[in-house]
Amino acid sequence: MAAARTTILSILVITTAASLWCVSSSSSSSSSADAAAVEFVKKTVSSHKIAIFSKSYCPYCRKAKNVFKSLNQVPHVVELDERDDGSIIQDALSEIVGRRTVPQVFINGKHIGGSDDTVEAYESGELAKLLGIEVEGKDDL
Repeated sequence: MAAARTTILSILVITTAASLWCVSSSSSSSSSADAAAVEFVKKTVSSHKIAIFSKSYCPYCRKAKNVFKSLNQVPHVVELDERDDGSIIQDALSEIVGRRTVPQVFINGKHIGGSDDTVEAYESGELAKLLGIEVEGKDDL
């Protein structure tokens, strides 16, 4: 019985770790994000047609970035894991959009969502409309 309990506990730990793959391991416990980080996010979003807050190792981020590559669009990407203030910026994203996960994608100042939302918008043709581009045969992602 103890071995079964240990196995179940191990599975729970692995599952939890996998589900937190793209969430910062050094998250802040502060209830409100740093004002400078909030301003950075807002300025970044308003200054670029496509802005993606990402982590370089995250497979979901890679998938979202590949959507834009397939559309021949070059997004402005902020790799949070490559910045000293990445965790603070991630807290600001949480405050602004209500999600702390990455990627977070913005088009023309509008929050699109994460990877699944971006892929869904691509597949429905909504992403091309938001970007103001024509898309002939779409590649499968």
